[in-house]
Amino acid sequence: MTSAAPLFKAEIRDLSFRFGRTQVLKSVTLPIAERRVTALIGPSGCGKTTFLRCLNRMQDLHPDVRYEGEIILHPEKINILDPAVDPIEVRMRIGMVFQKPNPFPKSIFENVVYGLRIRGVRDRATLDERVVQALQDAALWDEVKDRLHAPATVLSGGQQQRLCIARALATNPEMILFDEPTSALDPVATSKIEELMTGLKDKVTIVIVTHNMQQAGRISDFTAFMFLGTLVEFGRTDTIFTNPSNKLTEEYITGRFG
Repeated sequence: MTSAAPLFKAEIRDLSFRFGRTQVLKSVTLPIAERRVTALIGPSGCGKTTFLRCLNRMQDLHPDVRYEGEIILHPEKINILDPAVDPIEVRMRIGMVFQKPNPFPKSIFENVVYGLRIRGVRDRATLDERVVQALQDAALWDEVKDRLHAPATVLSGGQQQRLCIARALATNPEMILFDEPTSALDPVATSKIEELMTGLKDKVTIVIVTHNMQQAGRISDFTAFMFLGTLVEFGRTDTIFTNPSNKLTEEYITGRFG
């Protein structure tokens, strides 16, 4: 009897991307496993963040960009790069957390419900319920439940980043993209975010860009190593880190360059 095929949340097929005349990504193909953490590693300038931002059409916000290939989102098997697909809806389904915490100049409550309000949710009971759930899922509820209407700026850096995660979770996304989410945080806050991501994968698919090899090893199930806009190697994280099949991967992971 053959084993069941792995479940994919997305499949990237021959994805190339250009800023004007500059080609940043070259025919990248890889699957994104559902409810798992996939880490993107590689030296600065290799295309990791560009690739990440393609996954929810964030690159559309820049002028003169061009995609080639497909990003197939399951279960509908729709190509989110199709011009007929609304990028705003894509970003509701695929949230993003950035390198530095970027809470809006609003209250903690209004930060969390921001995406819901854009979607037209007005019922106060629904908003209250989603705020509690998102803050609990982001491991922040106990720290802010008595000051939901205080400015988000009163929170520490680590708390602000967890607030941004709660904001992303509030719209019930199917996938969340993390772009170096702990690079601006201290070790204690970093540990909390890593623990949070490990717990979240039971509910949502995660893709993370990180320069931290130890972090990728701790939290990810799959790892993609990128270099000069290409995908060099992709596989299970334990295999990539202990027995890479490509010499370039081995040299990067062992610190010989990058």
